Amino acid sequence: MTTPTIELKPSARPLPAAEREAILANPGFGRHFTDHMVTIKWTEGRGWHDGQLVPYAPIPLDPATNVLHYAQEIFEGLKAYRQPDGSVATFRPDQNAKRFQRSAKRLAMPELPVETFIEACDALVQQDQDWVPAHGGEESLYLRPFMIGTEVGLGVKPANEYLFIVIASPAGAYFPGGVKPVSIWASQDRVRAVPGGMGDAKTGGNYAASLLAQAEAAARGCDQVCYLDAVEHKWVEELGGMNLYFVYGNKIVTPTLTGSILEGVTRDSLLAVARDLGYEAEEARVSIDQWRADTESGALTEVFACGTAAVITPVGTVKTDGAEWTQGDGTPGQVTLRLREALLGIQRGVTEDKHGWMHKLA
Repeated sequence: MTTPTIELKPSARPLPAAEREAILANPGFGRHFTDHMVTIKWTEGRGWHDGQLVPYAPIPLDPATNVLHYAQEIFEGLKAYRQPDGSVATFRPDQNAKRFQRSAKRLAMPELPVETFIEACDALVQQDQDWVPAHGGEESLYLRPFMIGTEVGLGVKPANEYLFIVIASPAGAYFPGGVKPVSIWASQDRVRAVPGGMGDAKTGGNYAASLLAQAEAAARGCDQVCYLDAVEHKWVEELGGMNLYFVYGNKIVTPTLTGSILEGVTRDSLLAVARDLGYEAEEARVSIDQWRADTESGALTEVFACGTAAVITPVGTVKTDGAEWTQGDGTPGQVTLRLREALLGIQRGVTEDKHGWMHKLA
């Protein structure tokens, strides 16, 4: 099947430079969007077609559009970073493209070729590269590729038409205020995903399912909710939007992928970065009781969360029904900060990219 080329139809009236620079001075996260977007259509019997870069604009949808009723929707998140020489590079876009294919397969959607996914992201970043924040801080351009079922009709079946879109948003820190530990509510009666479900797909329904538990966490004074497994309600899985890591001195451990945990790109990258730095890094099951006991004994020295948006965020206080504990002295741990600096160094182009993760724009 042929892959579509992306026709460039840039805006004749992009945002004035002064207004763009004012936004970049304090972008926040997901509040502002660049001048353009990339769209590619898929139609049964025709495949992928009509790739275009066009001005950012609303999407007209019929009230009976498939995605509005049966939630055929997947998305990704990756970042573009300004490099020391002024060029721009994205971090591991091939891995996001492959996960996008896995998500599509799980939701009975067409799989976008990896090269087309990367080409679409490149086209948008190239056109809107003035939106990529300057080198020197943690700011980046966050890319959000997504795909929705666009067939009109109420029959419960995979759609016969889809729309793939990439939009971009300049991003500052996901958690404002610098690197400070977040508090966690470990929910023992809400689950994020079940075995055989969609936990390992990046689809909006998983995030919708997390919102009630997140609200319950907030009501308890916590920043994030931690989910346990759906069968025994004892094994730690992940946060609502981030993977977890446990630090045992010179060893770091992340929960084993079970099919109900999202295979994070940052999660995978940190296994390699940790080994590069001389740490032992492994995947293993960690129970909520073990988390508490190992913290209280001092064996578990640090815990942190990781993801594309937040990069690496230390965990401070943990609360469950009838229990509460604090990691270490409640401040960011040395291993957490070292891993965070090492990963950001690669992404920002100030540390050697041993694994060839950075994809530079031509």
